[in-house]
Amino acid sequence: MQKSTGSDQGAVASSADFAVRKARNGAAIRWIINERKGLVTTVSRESALTCCDMDAFPEFMKHPANRIARSNQATPGVEGYVFDGANESQMAFWTCGENATSAEHVHDYDEYMVVVQGCYTLVIRGRQIAVNAGEEYFIPRGVPHSGEVAAGTRTIHAFGGHRADRETF
Repeated sequence: MQKSTGSDQGAVASSADFAVRKARNGAAIRWIINERKGLVTTVSRESALTCCDMDAFPEFMKHPANRIARSNQATPGVEGYVFDGANESQMAFWTCGENATSAEHVHDYDEYMVVVQGCYTLVIRGRQIAVNAGEEYFIPRGVPHSGEVAAGTRTIHAFGGHRADRETF
């Protein structure tokens, strides 16, 4: 598990290590290993392929009613969908269609992100922090940050406040 050194810069961590092994009968087993709990789960080859070979979020997550308004996108070329929590928090699911850069910005609430696919490079106080698939990062409220994202990157963000509005039709 990796952690950044600055207390105000958040922490990056690998969410899980996993390996795919071939069983004697030819069925593949995916073992997900958590550093503290050991073996967490096993799934069949078919389930592992469904879980590991996705290049897009499932269609049910991309309902037009949840699409983030383009005016609320901090990064060009990004498609996003938002879901609201009861306490005004939000979760956003973003897919980047092209290499892009987001301008520096700051939130008055905390932000948590996990990279599902690809790489998102955070820039905090001039320091570049590559967050790769399977890694997560916490950005405390009030910390200015920007980012660079590679085409094809998918991320999930949780915000401790209202971040995005939906498109209106």
